[in-house]
Amino acid sequence: MAYSDLHTTRRAESSEAIRQRVVAARAIQQKRLGKHGLFCNAQMNHSMIKKYCQLEKEAEGLLEAAFHRINLSARSHDRIIKVARTIADLGGSSAITAAHIAEAIQLRADVGLSIE
Repeated sequence: MAYSDLHTTRRAESSEAIRQRVVAARAIQQKRLGKHGLFCNAQMNHSMIKKYCQLEKEAEGLLEAAFHRINLSARSHDRIIKVARTIADLGGSSAITAAHIAEAIQLRADVGLSIE
């Protein structure tokens, strides 16, 4: 959420609309991962990430830049991709875009303002 979103006059998405998006995203994940006995993207291992989480070229470039700039571990790299896959699912997107990767990076707890 952007700071300006806190001061906007436009209506926020309703809880029912959000619930519908979450239910749809869970159905997508169940279809994708059910054959592996899994029910959500967070449970994917590295080989499943390679199979089910193809990044668009721009998304791959952004993730690589973040990997080097903020010194991501392999585990953090995979976690960002899984979160981006979930963000894409919530938006009904089959592709993982740079916007999905950027949002997933922003959701990391250790990335933010440094106040000195």
